[in-house]
Amino acid sequence: MRTGLWGRSEQQDFRSRIRGTLLGAALGDALGAPLAGLSLDAIREAHGPDGAAGLTPFHGRRGTVTAATQLTLFTVDGLIRAHVRRDTGAWHPPTDIHRAHRRWYATQHEWGPDERRADNGWLAREEWLYARRAPDRACLSGFAEDALAGPDRPRNPTARGPAAATRSAPFGLLFGWEPSLVLQLSVECAAQSHGHPTAHLSAGALAVIVHGLTRGDSLDSAVQRTLGLLGARPGHQSVTDALQRALSAVTQGPPGPEVVQSLGAGTGPKGPAGTPKATDAPGGPDAADGADGADGPDAADALAVAVYCALVAEDLAHGLRLAVNQGGDSAAAGALCGALLGALHGETSLPGAWLSELEGRAALLEIADDFALEMTQGPALHGPAAPSSGWADRYPVG
Repeated sequence: MRTGLWGRSEQQDFRSRIRGTLLGAALGDALGAPLAGLSLDAIREAHGPDGAAGLTPFHGRRGTVTAATQLTLFTVDGLIRAHVRRDTGAWHPPTDIHRAHRRWYATQHEWGPDERRADNGWLAREEWLYARRAPDRACLSGFAEDALAGPDRPRNPTARGPAAATRSAPFGLLFGWEPSLVLQLSVECAAQSHGHPTAHLSAGALAVIVHGLTRGDSLDSAVQRTLGLLGARPGHQSVTDALQRALSAVTQGPPGPEVVQSLGAGTGPKGPAGTPKATDAPGGPDAADGADGADGPDAADALAVAVYCALVAEDLAHGLRLAVNQGGDSAAAGALCGALLGALHGETSLPGAWLSELEGRAALLEIADDFALEMTQGPALHGPAAPSSGWADRYPVG
C-alpha cells in the first residue's frame, strides 16, 4: 500500500475523486430511485417528454437514497478497518468487509443504533441509516450469515442483479493496489450475496474501471483494461458482451433514451420503489423485497447502461439524467454511472443544487475524507509509532 509519498496536489486530487465517486453514486441512486418500477412511457407521462430533470420525491422528500448507498458507506467502513487491522498482523480484507456488511444488515432489522455493540464505530451510530430503503433480497439473505462463503460455493448462485455492483465502487479507490487484486477482492466480496458470475463479475468490472479512472485513465482505456482482466474469468461472457455493447453504442448515433433502453433491455421487471420496515411486511422480514434471482434485473445490463451514459455524457448531470430516464433499473444504472463520472471528474463536477438536498451528504463526505486519510496517511494515524488518537474508536477492529 502506498503511504507517505503523496504530494499535496496529489492528495487533493485523490480526495476529490473519492468524494466524487461516493457522492456521484449517491446522487445517481437518489435520482433513479423514484423512477424504479416505471416504464419509459410512464416516466415521460409523469415528468414530460424529456423525463425527470432533477431529484424527485422518494420516501417523502427529494434526495433520498436507497440501500445501495447505505451499503456503499459500509463497504468503505470495512475497507478502512481492513487497513487498520494490518497493524495487528491479521490481514484479510474480505472478513472486515463482510463484517461491515453485517453491520448494515443489523440496521435493516433494528430500529436504531445499539450502544452496547463495541464494534459499531461512528457509522453504525448514524440513525438515518436504519431506514429500510428497498433492500435487495440477496443482500439480506447473504449477509444474514456470519461465516464467509467460499469462492467455490458462493451464496445465492442464481442472483444476477446489480445490488452487488452498486456497492462496489469503493474497491476501485484502492489506489495503490494492482488492478488484478482490486478485481479479485471486489468479486470475492460480491459473491457473499450474489453468486451468479454476471453479478459478481459486473461488480468487479465496475471496481476496476473506477480504479483506472482514479489513476487518471480515460474511461475508454479503463474499460479496455477491464475487458482484458475479465477475459480470464469463468462466466465472463455476459459482462464482457455488455461492455462491448456500451462501447459500440457510442458510435451509433446521438445519445438518447432509446439507445439506453436497448442496452438495458434485458433488465427484466423492476420491483416497487420502496418497501416498509420488516415488521410491516406479511411473511417475515424479507417478504417485502423483490427477488433477485435469474428472472430479475441483470447486473451486466445496468453496467452497460452506466458505461454508455458516462461515455457520452456532456457533464455529470446529463449523464445521470440519461442513465435513469429509461425503463430498466433506473436506480442501479444511476448509481453506477454516478460513480464512474464522479471518479473521472472529481467532486467539482457534482451539481450543487442536487448535493444540497442529498440525504446523508455529511456522512458521505466524512467517510470519504477518512478513507483518503487512511490511504495516504494510515501509519501516522494508527501505526506502531503513531500517537494515541481516536481512530481506533471510529474504526474498531475487535
